[in-house]
Amino acid sequence: MTRKGRAVILMMDSFGIGGAEDAAKFGDAGADTLGHIAAARGGLNVPNLAALGLFKAAEASTGKAPAAGAQTKASVSLPSKYGFMREISHGKDTSSGHWEMAGSPVQFEWGYFKPDYPSFPPELIEKICAEAGLPGILGDKAASGTAIIEELGEEHIKTGKPICYTSADSVFQIAAHEKHFGLERLYKVCEIAFKHVAPYNIARVIARPFEGEKKGEFKRTKNRHDYSVKPPMITVLDEIKNAGGEVISVGKISDIFAKQGITQAVKASGLEELWDVTLAQAKAAPDFSLVFTNFVDFDMTWGHRRDVEGYAKGLEYFDTRLPELAAQMQPGDVAFITADHGCDPTYKGTDHTREHVPVILFGPGIKPQFIGGRDTYADLGQTLADYFKLPPLRFGKSFLND
Repeated sequence: MTRKGRAVILMMDSFGIGGAEDAAKFGDAGADTLGHIAAARGGLNVPNLAALGLFKAAEASTGKAPAAGAQTKASVSLPSKYGFMREISHGKDTSSGHWEMAGSPVQFEWGYFKPDYPSFPPELIEKICAEAGLPGILGDKAASGTAIIEELGEEHIKTGKPICYTSADSVFQIAAHEKHFGLERLYKVCEIAFKHVAPYNIARVIARPFEGEKKGEFKRTKNRHDYSVKPPMITVLDEIKNAGGEVISVGKISDIFAKQGITQAVKASGLEELWDVTLAQAKAAPDFSLVFTNFVDFDMTWGHRRDVEGYAKGLEYFDTRLPELAAQMQPGDVAFITADHGCDPTYKGTDHTREHVPVILFGPGIKPQFIGGRDTYADLGQTLADYFKLPPLRFGKSFLND
């Protein structure tokens, strides 16, 4: 039997490399996550990403090389294809970015809640509270998750009212205390909310459990759970699963795809743990398998909170783990590095930014090549389908044999 190989996707949530042609339409003209971090930091030491073509891809995207400074010696010596991808989905959100790279662009408009208080229609809240047996809600506005928990955490514990908030994404988020409110109860409330937000065309309801007893001590736990609508069409994950392959999600990938096309979901949180689990799963993965990891900290912990130094240190740490993956790859294995949108921590506001994203394919036997600017994120999914010799997807053009 001919070996089909193994693939890994390292999805660096929010790691844009600037230059999206339609950025102004989204209010994001001039955003450049990588370039602005490097400039603000006065250098960015990511030698393995550089060796794999990241800076050349960024220069092609923006017309200007990132001011990354001198790099230490790279440890990854595997050949790579590198370039950047443009998004054709109508939004710049997590679901749209992930689904498009898997071959299912979002060609419709999501529904959004207004940012100012009250964000949610009163009739929606009435239905959720009635079915869930809630005395009411707190929040009811667009907010940073950590900030609104700090603001309302004590009142939540006293009243039993969950903290409900939104963002610039198509999302309804519910924060509640794991002990005082109950984790399973929070999940049940989210299931109820997910049913009632459907008429508003909302992409996700997110459970945001936290712990701590008073202001200054509150901290979100790793038991986040996303309730997502399903991708609008078949993805490469479905194709792999339907053909008998394994699709192993690490982190929040399974939630983002509403479990569609997933054969095994592995929980992990935090950059270090996500890397540890990814390496373990990739090493143990059988032939004809995909390990797909979302490295959420770049977006959730540093991008949205506009933490330039945290983002930079995260990138440098990410780079140090790449040699471990390269060392365990077998002949014929491949790995992709990409992102789902931008979230420039130097930019105005706290929203995602519409940007090009890097696309890097590396592994033993890969033909080194600059693959230019791709017309859609779906080129990645099409390349995976090509790699596994699966039927072509509806969107995207493979760059496997370019």
